[in-house]
Order: sequence, then structure tokens, then C-alpha cells
Amino acid sequence: MKVLLEVKDNKVAFFLEIIKNFSFVKEVKTISDAKADLIQDIKETVEELKLVRDGKLIARNAEDLTNEL
Repeated sequence: MKVLLEVKDNKVAFFLEIIKNFSFVKEVKTISDAKADLIQDIKETVEELKLVRDGKLIARNAEDLTNEL
């Protein structure tokens, strides 16, 4: 399982040092804020698509979207 966390900048080194010492932690790596934002955006998009598929949200017509741009 993968977990994405946001840690205060002044506590990152401390936090990473602690979690690296747990035997059950397989890998620790950092990602940029931009990549974390992209991951979050993709997750939100997938959730919206699930709502559309389940009929709980109405999708926009692609032609209307391109006309808006």
C-alpha cells in the first residue's frame, strides 16, 4: 500500500528519519508539490467519473467544453 503525506517543511528530515527505521516500511521517497497536486487532481477526476457512471453526477458534453475554451 502506498500513502501520500504532507509534512511541514521544517519537520521533513525528522519525519523521514523516523519512518526509515520501521522494518515494515518498504521504501521512502519524496515527490514534488507539483506531482502531489497532479496525483490529487487525477484522484478527484476518477471519483467524478465514478459519480457520472453511477448517475449521481451529470457529465458535460465535450463539445460544450471545447466551445467554452
